[in-house]
Amino acid sequence: MHNHLVDLFGTRFRVFATVLMLATMAVFATTNCSVAEEGNPVVVLETTKGSITIELYADNAPISVENFLWYVDNEFYDGLIFHRVMENFMIQGGGLTKDMVRKDGRKPITNEANNGLKNDRGTLAMARTGEVNSATSQFFINLKNNDFLNFQNETPRGYGYAVFGKVIDGMDVVDEIALVKVVDKAGQQNVPATAIVINTAKRGEAPKKADPEKAEKTEAKSE
Repeated sequence: MHNHLVDLFGTRFRVFATVLMLATMAVFATTNCSVAEEGNPVVVLETTKGSITIELYADNAPISVENFLWYVDNEFYDGLIFHRVMENFMIQGGGLTKDMVRKDGRKPITNEANNGLKNDRGTLAMARTGEVNSATSQFFINLKNNDFLNFQNETPRGYGYAVFGKVIDGMDVVDEIALVKVVDKAGQQNVPATAIVINTAKRGEAPKKADPEKAEKTEAKSE
């Protein structure tokens, strides 16, 4: 009788442990799936030079990302230009039309330059005036590591420029834009002689990574 009870208890315990383990695995899988599905927002700029795909860092720069996505979702950037191109420095856009007319955006946002992100090559940052919290719609893409644009201190001079994303596909397009001929136009310097237009700015998906197994099969067939 005693042995029977021990066996019965042991069986029930093993069943309970198995159910608990499966439930835990289900919760864990659901959590991972949710994170993978949400990810970071991605925006694709279709320009007259080609496509530029940008990943946005919503965790590090929530205000800047929300602001940028508002302009994207409201088609604000469609038809605007990269109006300032400086080789080996950056390309800037998001505020002027082909006729060099300034397009007014929303109210300025809080500067998030102290979020730990650096103005490294390929990163996207908010353009602003001399006032710390003056960024609206204009942004720029760094062509190299511009350390002097990073947050240094909380003074107006040292606050820096808020990075909120990075080019994950199309940096060759950015580099091509950087090499165009520039002129002085409508009181602005370093304006592309031929307008570089952002035809559309829309939410998109990150480029799919190549499947190593498919690549191996393709190479095997070619041999």
